[in-house]
Amino acid sequence: MWRLDLPIKTIEQVVYFAAYVVTHVDEKGKVEAMEQLTVEFKNYKKKIQEESQEKIKTAKDAKSGEKEIREIEKDMASQIEDLTEQHTVAKDELNSLRITQVLSEFEYRDLSLKFGHVFRAGTGAESIREIIANLDLAKLTIEMQESLKKSTGQKHKKILKRIKLAGSLLKAGIKAEWTVLTVLPVIPPDLRPMVQLDGGRFAASDLNDLYRRVINRNNRLKKLMAIGAPEVICRNEKRMLQEAVDTLLNNSARQGKTVFNAGDKRKLRSLSDMLKGKQGRFRQNLLGKRVDYSGRSVIVVGPKLKLSQCGLPKTMALELFRPFVIGRLIRDGYAHNIKNAEKLIQSNRKEVWDILEDVTKDYYVLLNRAPTLHRLGIQAFQPVLVEGKAIQVHPLVCTAFNADFDGDQMAVHVPLSEQAQLEARELIASNKNLLKPSAGEPIITPTQDMILGCYYLTRSRAGLKGEGLTFTNMDEALAAMQLGFIHLQSIIKVRHDKEILETTAGRLIFNSILPKEIGYLNKTMDKKALHALVADCFMKCGMELTVQLADDAKDLGFRFATQSGLSISASDMVVPKNKNKVIEEASEVVKTINNHYWKGLITDSERYSHTIKVWTEAKSKIANEMMDSFSEDNHIFCMIDSGARGNWGQVTQLCGMKGLVANPAGRTIELPVKSNLKEGFSILEYFIATHGGRKGKSDTALKTAEAGYLTRRLVDAVQDIIIKEEDCKTKKSIILTAEESKGLGEDFFKRIEGKVIAKEIVDPKTGEVLLERGQDITADVTKVLKEKNISSVDVRAIATCESENGLCVMCYGRDLGTNKLVHVGTAAGIIAAQSIGEPGTQLTMRTFHMGGVAEEGDITAGLTRVEELFEARSPKSPAILSQIEGTVGIHRHGHQTTISVTSDGPVETIYELPPDFEPAIKPGDPVREKQTIARSTASKNTVRAEENGKVLKIEGNLITMVSVGPVEKIYNIPMVKTPKVKNNQRVQRGEPLTSGHINLRELLKLTNLVTVQKYIINEVQSIYASQGQSINDKHLEIIARQMLSKARVIDPGESSQLPGEIVNIIQLHRINSELIGQKKKPIHAERLLLGLTRIALFTDSWLSASSFQETIRVLVEAATTKKIDFLVGLKENVIIGKLIPAGETYKKRYYQNKARLAKAKN
Repeated sequence: MWRLDLPIKTIEQVVYFAAYVVTHVDEKGKVEAMEQLTVEFKNYKKKIQEESQEKIKTAKDAKSGEKEIREIEKDMASQIEDLTEQHTVAKDELNSLRITQVLSEFEYRDLSLKFGHVFRAGTGAESIREIIANLDLAKLTIEMQESLKKSTGQKHKKILKRIKLAGSLLKAGIKAEWTVLTVLPVIPPDLRPMVQLDGGRFAASDLNDLYRRVINRNNRLKKLMAIGAPEVICRNEKRMLQEAVDTLLNNSARQGKTVFNAGDKRKLRSLSDMLKGKQGRFRQNLLGKRVDYSGRSVIVVGPKLKLSQCGLPKTMALELFRPFVIGRLIRDGYAHNIKNAEKLIQSNRKEVWDILEDVTKDYYVLLNRAPTLHRLGIQAFQPVLVEGKAIQVHPLVCTAFNADFDGDQMAVHVPLSEQAQLEARELIASNKNLLKPSAGEPIITPTQDMILGCYYLTRSRAGLKGEGLTFTNMDEALAAMQLGFIHLQSIIKVRHDKEILETTAGRLIFNSILPKEIGYLNKTMDKKALHALVADCFMKCGMELTVQLADDAKDLGFRFATQSGLSISASDMVVPKNKNKVIEEASEVVKTINNHYWKGLITDSERYSHTIKVWTEAKSKIANEMMDSFSEDNHIFCMIDSGARGNWGQVTQLCGMKGLVANPAGRTIELPVKSNLKEGFSILEYFIATHGGRKGKSDTALKTAEAGYLTRRLVDAVQDIIIKEEDCKTKKSIILTAEESKGLGEDFFKRIEGKVIAKEIVDPKTGEVLLERGQDITADVTKVLKEKNISSVDVRAIATCESENGLCVMCYGRDLGTNKLVHVGTAAGIIAAQSIGEPGTQLTMRTFHMGGVAEEGDITAGLTRVEELFEARSPKSPAILSQIEGTVGIHRHGHQTTISVTSDGPVETIYELPPDFEPAIKPGDPVREKQTIARSTASKNTVRAEENGKVLKIEGNLITMVSVGPVEKIYNIPMVKTPKVKNNQRVQRGEPLTSGHINLRELLKLTNLVTVQKYIINEVQSIYASQGQSINDKHLEIIARQMLSKARVIDPGESSQLPGEIVNIIQLHRINSELIGQKKKPIHAERLLLGLTRIALFTDSWLSASSFQETIRVLVEAATTKKIDFLVGLKENVIIGKLIPAGETYKKRYYQNKARLAKAKN
């Protein structure tokens, strides 16, 4: 049996007429030819021998010498030897003749002369097609499965790949020869347009050029064949035709053979190029479309707006709402047709503006600022018509949009249908999106000037006018302030709710805007206090009152920031008196250190680290003195203390000392910048300071793209995770404990809030049931748990959810954007991806705010590390993990350190045997290390024991062995690693013994899924937390669950799956339980840990995968396997222009189906 098992390069040679391929071998003729060869060989040999005998006889008769006779014998021997060699070569050539054998021109000539009647060989694609057409796929599959059992390593992988392809072709009913085109389809002219340019010339799509080449060459070939041109000329034309077709389909497949445009030497865009990449059909036109009814303009602040409003320039609004205005003009009789209405609009009449005002009254428009990093980057507002050409934006929504007013632009979109309007009003409106979906904290808290105003208003200072006065009520106190008897910040006494409060007039004003439920706040309102106030108000008073409070706080803040007259100047920057003295002392110490180095007392690296330490201490000393010398009245102090703007690090650079800076490689330069920005730098200082600053800028540019790409992969990996049902009815859950939370440095009650209880919670003292299963843990519930001292709770978790292709409400818990239980149809995956991606961009942009100061640390490592975790890459220098549970011993021999881990008693090891393996031992047998314990029935493969021991039991495909006595494992520690454990410490299996990142796949092998998921989540959380970004665990849980959601089929059992196929784990469990129910052999598969990119490419939807990466490869695979896309996820529906199966659409369908099911059951 033969098969088309040729490398690409060889196939290329055949297709381009540079080599021949054997297409047919006549086996019978082969046998006959072999017999004929043998006969000929014997005849020739006989003839040579006879001729030689004749010569010898003649020589003897002529009485020639011995020498001459020996010459003749030698001649005969060499002739026979040559003949034998020729015979062997011919025999080998004939024997080796097989289909798909590739021959060069010379070999082909030679063989066709010798054995022309035994085989047929051809060249070009026709020959390849002929071979493929004669292929029996079923037979081929059986043969390959046989050879699969005997193979290992790369060969094994290759055969698996071929079985998969052959199997999928058979399954899909695709004939193998259909992979060679005999007819070339031409795409419609609309998709390869020609446009006339101004100068009368034409601009045409590249495809036209490519098609033209194919047609020209095809016609020329037709003509050549018709006139009976010599074979060599026809063949050249065929090769050119083949090249033209290849280029049309994919211009970048062959290196060095790319076709360029004649004029400007750019590569022609083939059909493949039209589909792939950012400018391809998928990403440019199907996933992102230009829309009508939209405009964009620069934004300016609109301090007078309500939170739900935006200011829309009149001219822009008129253009956006044109059809509505025209309709109303005709309806109200101002115009009789569209043309007249258009004229009216151009004439700028008052009626037009009145109608526009009326049309936009209850309408909502969407505002969007690019880049849209999370869902709050698009929000709905009620337009208020304004003069001018700039869009006005409410200052409180700037945080969500990440907008500022230094020239940012925003786009406006008009939702047209009734339903779109309803969703804009109820779901996307800015006053309905007060919480950040990533962490559930308010995003509309006052910032900058508003904080400063509120801080100024609520501050109290001693020794001001009217201090100590007492008033009977608030109104009296405020009247006194307005008449100038007391200062805004003087400490006064006021009667409030039957008690006397010591407060200030400013605080009275501030408290007048607070809802009753909050009570009286008698403290200075800085950034933290305002943030807590908004969060508290949302919890206690709901959404509407919170919006009102935020708006009022904004008005107060702006008003009093203006009244305060706070501004800063150079005189506010106080340079500490001792600055020069501290610097001189540090310089002396550094001099001493250098002297020690020159005397050879310390090494260069010691000198360097000591110098750095000295200057760091000097800077912090100066910073502390500087902070002490700022008075509370200092305006810079007010700004920093209130949290409105800036931090002490920046002020230290302004009027302390800039300190140590890093060079672009990230290494700290040991020469510090001794000056501050107020005094100005020397030339050298300026130069070394700009060095790091420039690195910061370039880092920002590069890393923004990096973070954007990470977000894209995150979205693609989890886009089809939607809340599919109310309850998946799983019995699984996870236990969260206070002890573990403490270890992570998190609040236990904060961690459990928003989850759903899996097992009832009982009071440990009285035994009464506090909470039932299925209850949502709210803030009130956590209060009860705190009072009753509950330290562990069994909760439903995303990791254990059993919904196929999605999640259920119970396992997901609370929606952080609304603070209620999540709705069916919520796109949980996308929210998770955005919640992780959005701060990712923030992480990268952190470097440049500090102007490249050395001690701040660079986040670049942070983002790269997040990527390394999510892509499940092996870390560069991984930590050494303990293979067993036991006690640590650390031993040092000179420079070499070893760590030993000794188990307490005998260790049990379970060996899982692959299919077709049989145990080679019996229970109770003693086993030596490396002894064979199981053999494959089909191949030479074996399973060997890891250590000495004894077989405990054999159950199915599991062999359990137990060691003889305790086991000791010894690990050599490289010089670069430091041990993370102490002598006599207890370690668990899979625990790291040294510093370094853990290899996830190794961890999965040694522990279980939960441990790996927890590790991923905790690692990522620590990176974000170090940058002050808070993300709720559930978003990371979704990603971690997705990374572990696939398995690779090893033995398909009696299912329709193919070996090597990647399947969803929940789907696998379902198929297996069905197979077991039918008493059939289940699938044997191994759990995979995949990175984001791999998950996105292994999705069930080929539309979604092809629009992500490797477009052509995905499409080819989908075509050869006749894949069906069931349009389950979001992306595939967007691509074909359907409403996405999420949100209201999905919810409606889900409840209709549920009702139908209930009806059918009744």
